[in-house]
Amino acid sequence: ASADPVHISAVAALIPSEDAEAVLAALGARHEHSGVRLEQVAGGWQFRTAPDLAPALTKVIAQPRRLPRVAMETLAIIAYHQPVTRGEVEEIRGATLSQATLDALLEAGLVTSKGHKEVPGRPTLWGTTPRFLQQFGLKDLRDLPRREDLLVEPISAQPTARTTRALAEASDIAAEEATTAPEAAGAAEPDTTPISPQPEAC
Repeated sequence: ASADPVHISAVAALIPSEDAEAVLAALGARHEHSGVRLEQVAGGWQFRTAPDLAPALTKVIAQPRRLPRVAMETLAIIAYHQPVTRGEVEEIRGATLSQATLDALLEAGLVTSKGHKEVPGRPTLWGTTPRFLQQFGLKDLRDLPRREDLLVEPISAQPTARTTRALAEASDIAAEEATTAPEAAGAAEPDTTPISPQPEAC
């Protein structure tokens, strides 16, 4: 009944005469088709609402305030590149990172300091927290979506890895060609301005 995920070691300490893993497996099987399910998230176990009940619950439970888009972009960069400095986040985003955005992520408990980078100035390294895993229902960071899953929609029921990579590369090439095409066209266009004859010197 804990509001936070419970580590298996805590369960084992409470039932030393039983196999904690077997107990959790049995408990999960018992609630597999109920309104709440036992799931492994953020390194522990927690009862979470069944996904099919989410639409009904949104009618009676207030939704938490959503983070602004810039905060979500920053959080995604930190999640995929951690540990990462503020300057590196700004370089990846191509825009400056305001202190208010970083404060919002810190207040939400989604990011935390992971030490300092051993370079001049020793900037702070940022990474995600167990709260981040819990918020997004992840066992660990390896459960984050892959890059190709985010960029390309599958073209068949079971696309191959080669097909996914090929489509991603084709998208990148097409975007690059679309960006450079106007410049190339302008450079290749011949100059048709008429040249007036110059008078001969007397």
